[in-house]
Amino acid sequence: MVTELGEGEGAVDIVAWPGYIERGQTDPAFDWVSAFEAETGCKVTVKTAGTSDEMVALMNEGGFDLVTASGDASLRLIAGKRVQEINTGLIPSFEKVDPRLQEAPWHFVDGKHYGTPYQWGGNVLAYDTEVFKEAPTSWSVVFEKQDLPDGQSNEQRVQAFDGPIYIADAALYLMAHQPDLGIKDPYELSEEQYAAALDLLRQQRQIVHRYWHDAFVQIDDFTNEGVVASSSWPFQVNLLKSKNEPIASTIPEEGATGWADTTMMHAEAAHPNCAYMWMEHSLTPKVQGDLAAWFGSVPAVPAACENNELLGPDGCKTNGIDSFEQIHFWRTPVAKCASQEACVPYYRWVTDYIAILGGR
Repeated sequence: MVTELGEGEGAVDIVAWPGYIERGQTDPAFDWVSAFEAETGCKVTVKTAGTSDEMVALMNEGGFDLVTASGDASLRLIAGKRVQEINTGLIPSFEKVDPRLQEAPWHFVDGKHYGTPYQWGGNVLAYDTEVFKEAPTSWSVVFEKQDLPDGQSNEQRVQAFDGPIYIADAALYLMAHQPDLGIKDPYELSEEQYAAALDLLRQQRQIVHRYWHDAFVQIDDFTNEGVVASSSWPFQVNLLKSKNEPIASTIPEEGATGWADTTMMHAEAAHPNCAYMWMEHSLTPKVQGDLAAWFGSVPAVPAACENNELLGPDGCKTNGIDSFEQIHFWRTPVAKCASQEACVPYYRWVTDYIAILGGR
């Protein structure tokens, strides 16, 4: 663990979700890189990744200083010793972080901090308002074959997420609709519970238009390919709304999975001083608020919800700050689990989800 900071090394290399680190190239109003580079002399280079598995693979390869990891990647990175313990004493703004996130189980392990919270949000149900005059109340519109309010079938008009962690979405749906299964946590599944989730996903495959992982491809699918409902991120919903597309989002009655992302530092980071400078910069209210406005996420620093011109007075409420308790945040499934004797570990989720995508 770094004990004191020195001069910046002139660079910091980051693996991040698309839209998470902007320098004004997409929209000049959204730039939290240029001022950082001017102030610190640390040039920011970003490699985007569309899934948590891709992030883990990139961090395993090395060559990066930081990663904005979701909970289904962070614990794998910690267990694999790919990230290092963070000295929060070198990050003054850490004390501003939402207390609910400061020691969250996806980055705080054995009394050690392995990163700084960045943003959080839910995997929302995005829907076409011309098809759904009222918000859908259940995820059934993407899981079960049915006619939608416009009288047409949902076959080939809905999407699902292209990642093994989506098995948790199926489990969450079953928690509400098959309570006899006894699922208490969508990331902690017995063999029977897991088999039921896979069966639901095999059924869903018959109606899915595409398994999405590229946010911009999904935006095009809603605009041009006839997709009318899907799990999504607020990022896509906000961009579609900005283009005056008839899109809205909701968290249905079953709740939702979600992500609480952590900026984590590679165990062999080549630019540790610049990395710590970036982590401090990332927690300033201005950056947190601007990012929340751009991505449609909720700041890890509550003070960012106030007096941010881009986010506006109701931005945090719009982005779901009151939905924290409804969200089951992504977490790496492990065999030794808390809710029952044994659970199906993540490597099985990977193998079986690939099989489902392949029609098996």
